[in-house]
Amino acid sequence: MWAEQIVLGIIGFSSGAVIAGGMFSFLIGLGLISVFADRTHTGKHILMYENAIALGGILFNLFFIYQIKIPAGSFLLALFGLFSGIFVGCWAMALADILNVFPIFIRRLKIIKTIPYIIIGLSLGKTAGALVYFLGRWGV
Repeated sequence: MWAEQIVLGIIGFSSGAVIAGGMFSFLIGLGLISVFADRTHTGKHILMYENAIALGGILFNLFFIYQIKIPAGSFLLALFGLFSGIFVGCWAMALADILNVFPIFIRRLKIIKTIPYIIIGLSLGKTAGALVYFLGRWGV
């Protein structure tokens, strides 16, 4: 019985390591980390960025698996939501940049002058959708 649990644990750990490695490779392949370092002029701290991403993945997995509670309340939840939204937005923009979606789309529709309004509209729509979802979920 215990041998089966050990084998399952090894398989689970190995699978998680492969998935996490793929995720971090994808981040690096998109150039997301180097773009952040370039835009913030903090290229000398690139190893700190990579360590922070790896540590974030490890800690999130531990919190998720062991259901660790963080006694910080709504403030930390709102802060986490803000940073998660920024991160997901950066992912989406990096993917779109790699695929050259926006230049092709803008050229085809001839909407060069309306780009700022489109970006603001997307941001407001995402914010409104998140507010509707979370406020409805909390019963506010």
